[in-house]
Amino acid sequence: MPTVLVTGATDGLGRALATRLAGDGATVLAHARSEERARETIADLLDGPGDVRLVVGDLSSLDAVRALAEQVPDRLDVLVNNAGIGTSNPDRRAESADGYELRFAVNYLAGFLLTTLLRDRLVAAAPARIVNVASAGQMAIDFDDVMLERDYSGVRAYCQSKLAQVMHAFDLAEELGDAGVTANALHPGTYMPTKMVRASGTTPVTPLEDGVEATWRLVADGGLDGVTGRYYFGTDEARADEQAYDADARRRLRELSERLVGL
Repeated sequence: MPTVLVTGATDGLGRALATRLAGDGATVLAHARSEERARETIADLLDGPGDVRLVVGDLSSLDAVRALAEQVPDRLDVLVNNAGIGTSNPDRRAESADGYELRFAVNYLAGFLLTTLLRDRLVAAAPARIVNVASAGQMAIDFDDVMLERDYSGVRAYCQSKLAQVMHAFDLAEELGDAGVTANALHPGTYMPTKMVRASGTTPVTPLEDGVEATWRLVADGGLDGVTGRYYFGTDEARADEQAYDADARRRLRELSERLVGL
């Protein structure tokens, strides 16, 4: 049975996906920001029928991301970069422990570094999969002000971080295709009833079950074996923001990201 790491497994989509995968017989590495938070929120998942193991790391700290990677076993079949921050408190700019705009750091940079650190484990387990849980809310990255220090907007911060996740998936597909590791991104659903959506005061639209199904499909559906470098809106292949298809923009993002995380 596969070993699957799901970041952000304490609530919403991540928790529901981890529950389903454990029920399918997978070994699930359920990520939480802190052990205390995890024990409070996923005790029932840990006590459930599946093989669920807790891994801990605050994704707003790159050192904590490195420590998280060390908790992952040598074999990893699937990485689901799901954890993120939404658009609550949209007018207040915040920074990560490393001094980066918080949504860019948590939603994108943490997953970028984690994927890089776990790359060899995924290649060794090939065929393996990487799934970036992004969003249809996307805005082109302004490389002159990536951290939005001049003109901050929480919505823009969220949307550019989600586009960065799509661009990262496209890059990974090109880099790892010959190694047997696929990489795809998706918008799982519109305003699902998760803590993130409730915190923003938004009325839910898409049932959580639909988002779980769309994400599970990219994680485990045998019909998608070998399918890589795609962006999906739910279960339908879709077109991302045009910047995602700009090879030069993806190169600039990749080089910037490597510098920011110290690679």
